[in-house]
Amino acid sequence: MYAKIIEAYRNAADAALAKPMSAYMRDQFFFLGIPRPKRREIAKEFFTAREEKIKWTFVNDCWKREREFQYLALEYLSKKQHLLVPADVARLRRLAVTKPWWDTIDGLDRIIGAIALRFPEVNQTLLAWSVDKNKWLRRIAIDHQLTRKDKTDTALLEQIIINNFGQKEFFINKAIGWSLREYSKTNPAWVRRFVKKHRGDLAPLSLREASKYI
Repeated sequence: MYAKIIEAYRNAADAALAKPMSAYMRDQFFFLGIPRPKRREIAKEFFTAREEKIKWTFVNDCWKREREFQYLALEYLSKKQHLLVPADVARLRRLAVTKPWWDTIDGLDRIIGAIALRFPEVNQTLLAWSVDKNKWLRRIAIDHQLTRKDKTDTALLEQIIINNFGQKEFFINKAIGWSLREYSKTNPAWVRRFVKKHRGDLAPLSLREASKYI
């Protein structure tokens, strides 16, 4: 089945679309030129297969290919995330630091966040990532709770954000603002208090994003 979906992706390649898709990502990655709707159409049957464990050989193989295959691996992991356990976080870390950019990182943060919600011991790893030299691991730590709503661990969110005060990196400060903005949809009072308390520490970008709905 894995060989079939790789072949199907190859057959759907469109060189005319590949060039602008690569340009959008600053020409850092090679693309086949398959837009998202077409990718999902191809993968639909593939994702219905029942499995008892993650096929890491397939995931790792996808990571070596064109960018659409990384998207395929992320969608696969998202669909199969109920099979993921804390031991898989190390594997996901390797993906995060290989060919990284916001497009793959913003898929991995939700997948890793889902593991941490089921297995709270993973929070310690995310705290460590929040002070890592790698900006993408920091971004995952900051945004891993984006979709949790009332299940958000506010103490963890606050500490991770505090760990990233004083950063000049766009992707870090954007992530801080994004995490606060998203949580403000669930608990605007908490975000207002946080912003008031830390206004002098938040980068202008973070502050602007955090204040959008409050």
